[in-house]
Amino acid sequence: MNDLVHQHTALDASDLEWLHLLVSEWQLLSDLSFADLVLWVPTRDGTRYVSVAQMRPNTGPTSYQDDMVGHLVPRGRRPMLDAALDEGRIVREGDPEWREEVPVRVESIPVRREGRILGVIARNTNLLTVRTPSRLELSYLQSASDLAQMIAAGAFPFQGQQVDMDASPRVGDGLIRLDADGVVQYASPNALSAYHRLGLAADLVGHHLGQATAELAPSRGPVDEALVKLASGWAPRETEVEGNGGVIQLRAIPLKPKGARIGSLVLLRDVTELRRRERELITKDATIREIHHRVKNNLQTVAALLRLQARRIGSEEGRAALEEAVRRVGSIAIVHETLSQNLDERVEFDEIADRVLTMVAEISPGTVAGRRIGHFGILDAEVATPLSMVLTEILQNALEHGFGPGDRGTVEVSASRVGSRADPRLLIAVRDDGVGLPEGFDPHRSGNLGLQIVRTLVEGELSGTFDMVRVAEGGTRVVLDIPMGPEK
Repeated sequence: MNDLVHQHTALDASDLEWLHLLVSEWQLLSDLSFADLVLWVPTRDGTRYVSVAQMRPNTGPTSYQDDMVGHLVPRGRRPMLDAALDEGRIVREGDPEWREEVPVRVESIPVRREGRILGVIARNTNLLTVRTPSRLELSYLQSASDLAQMIAAGAFPFQGQQVDMDASPRVGDGLIRLDADGVVQYASPNALSAYHRLGLAADLVGHHLGQATAELAPSRGPVDEALVKLASGWAPRETEVEGNGGVIQLRAIPLKPKGARIGSLVLLRDVTELRRRERELITKDATIREIHHRVKNNLQTVAALLRLQARRIGSEEGRAALEEAVRRVGSIAIVHETLSQNLDERVEFDEIADRVLTMVAEISPGTVAGRRIGHFGILDAEVATPLSMVLTEILQNALEHGFGPGDRGTVEVSASRVGSRADPRLLIAVRDDGVGLPEGFDPHRSGNLGLQIVRTLVEGELSGTFDMVRVAEGGTRVVLDIPMGPEK
């Protein structure tokens, strides 16, 4: 819609925002009318109309099989559009149109904002299935007529009340029509069922909806007064009401077709099962986070015990082995600590890499600066845990064997996402400017326990490749190529 409005019309940004607000709401008008809606806006030179949006009803058959958005119509071809635009009134005159052997009743509703007509809504009703309307259909059509008059008067949609139609109740979920005093004139079967879920034992018609709702909901002091007002339709608001083990979502829409409030529409739906599932998910997420938190604490306890044991052991080789184990346990604990703070099993690995780099740098026999270049991005826990151990081993190996006491140098960790969307890969390089690899060193066959751990995790757990090469200008470069799986 933005592109069509900017390309063809003279509407400004505030006008466009009003149209967006209207389009976010007009599924309501379409469903109440049992009709297709097409929004026509006059072009910049005033000689044509351009259709910038379209909506089909969920409550009846469509009258447009094709997409109308982007169509241009010369002024004069559709006189009802001209009359609605020029006279600023709803136009219903004229005989039904025939489209592919289907009779269609066309009406034109001007879209007014601050006294100006921005465009016209063409309401197209498929008459092929017309029959004697039920009370539900009559209530729908009367409500649609009131909303159409409010649109023509610039009173609907409500300024500052952006509605998420995916989360709000729809016409088919349940509808109640109130009079000016908040007394129920009509309640659809779905609406009545929702109130029965709250514990209502009688019919709603003839009862004051606000008072009935407050009686069904738990007593909460001053909140009850606000609930009575909202459920009586005094203002365009949304809320949820819980009682008797059920939860219903309410949305109130005041009706002011001629300026004065004549009543209200209340849309509602039973969200009991939805909220129950949400609570279960919240409980599950909280349990998972608590598990990660406890695992992190247990790993830190293990690391502390190993550190204490290392201080008491007399063998230098034994002490070094225990200190290596402390760092390995610590790298896993970092991942679990990060997971304990998230809502899902994914982590921002840049933070983990920085913490591992800091932790390992503490063991350097010389003065070695560590830095990260690029971004690892967000990784699944099943990738983050072994990768943190791999990074720990590589950095530890670089600092222990690449630099001697008093040496100065740099260890650089770089990361980048490469490959295609269907085959994304994470490319990691760890480079140091230390003494480099000894002659004849084969990283795939030689090496200490740390390199064996790296090979096992990279090739077995991560299904990646690992290589270690001497850098011509001095130092060592370790390269990891890890598949990330197809992007979701």
